[in-house]
Amino acid sequence: MRLCSALQRISVVPICKFPSLFGLSQILICSLLVLSLLHTKIKSMYDPKGGKKMVAAAKKDGGVNHSCNDTSTIQQRQADPHSHALVLDPFVGTIAYVPDLGKDVIREFLYNSKDGKIECEMNMLPSGLCTGHPDGPRYLEFHPRYNVAYVVNELSSTVAVFEVDRDLLQEIDTAVRNGEDSLERFRGRSTLRLIQSIRTIPNAFPNTLNTCGRICVHQSGRFVVVSNRGHQSICVYKVMKRGRLDVVGHFHTRGETPRHFQFDHSGQYLLVANQDTDSLAVFSFNLSTGQIQYTGNEYRVPSPNFVCCCPMYQNDDEDDEVENGITNNATIADVVASGDHEIPSSVRPHPELVVGNNTKNMNDGNSSDSDDSTIRTDRPLSIIKPSLEEQLKQAQEEIQQLRAMLLAKNN
Repeated sequence: MRLCSALQRISVVPICKFPSLFGLSQILICSLLVLSLLHTKIKSMYDPKGGKKMVAAAKKDGGVNHSCNDTSTIQQRQADPHSHALVLDPFVGTIAYVPDLGKDVIREFLYNSKDGKIECEMNMLPSGLCTGHPDGPRYLEFHPRYNVAYVVNELSSTVAVFEVDRDLLQEIDTAVRNGEDSLERFRGRSTLRLIQSIRTIPNAFPNTLNTCGRICVHQSGRFVVVSNRGHQSICVYKVMKRGRLDVVGHFHTRGETPRHFQFDHSGQYLLVANQDTDSLAVFSFNLSTGQIQYTGNEYRVPSPNFVCCCPMYQNDDEDDEVENGITNNATIADVVASGDHEIPSSVRPHPELVVGNNTKNMNDGNSSDSDDSTIRTDRPLSIIKPSLEEQLKQAQEEIQQLRAMLLAKNN
């Protein structure tokens, strides 16, 4: 490959007007040039570091560099079993999947939903292609429509795509519900089958300078998104047939160590928590192509670890409480009569951003921060989101009260 790339950059040009020079033909001279290049270290003309070795940058105030993924760091992280998350299967709720980052396996446990207990370990399987290099499974996400699960391997910067055996899940669930005493016939039978492994970073970027953060499936089911800590990027995949993935692109997060990210309720905005630059960046997400674009909005948050989007609303118990000497149901006339000219605005629900943070440096980023972080409410829609007609009626009433106030003041 180096010889081919060198030859591509060499063009044969006449050295002089004569067919030869001191008995050496032009072809021989070109051959000597090629041989000299082979003994010289060839560097890409597009290398921004000028051929210098890439190393993980040290933190200004000390602490752990979350992008560091060298041999010594991996040995420390995989010295013992490291259960990074626990995810129940969304089909029957009988199998609990545990990605073990320390042992490069996904463990399958039998879950007793009646007693809320983990009964026993049924099986375990590798989280990747078994290449001999560490994978470090961090989290697992299921597709909302396909029988597919996605596992992000933190240490190998890959996503493993597994096909889910729903028939086996149903068979296990039926045996549990029928009260079978022994489930030994299910031991060693995995409900997952590896069908694809795909990288989260470009091939030219070294694995030793990157670890993966979060993985999630877009609510549309059309895209899978992963964060890269070190490459400082969001990798977007398009979901193809049978749930396989194809890379859409890599997008810079406008900060360092994107530990967590979250879509808003519309799925059109992506909020990225850059842990080591104390920032929260907002991106727009194209629902058709999966491309993301920086909106220019950034918020300063100390060491953000988790992003949660939740609706804000007023509790029923607080409807009649007095705030600043005025009840929420007070009219404008009541405000004027009390001598306080500040008009209270009615409380309307609106999406609010909640960011979890940790001001201390994390040793290894081992919290399960990839769970479904969208809080839903079971309050009636009429309470959460008043209709436009109600809001218009309320505004008209306030206008009438203001007019009455002005007339009374002029008289």
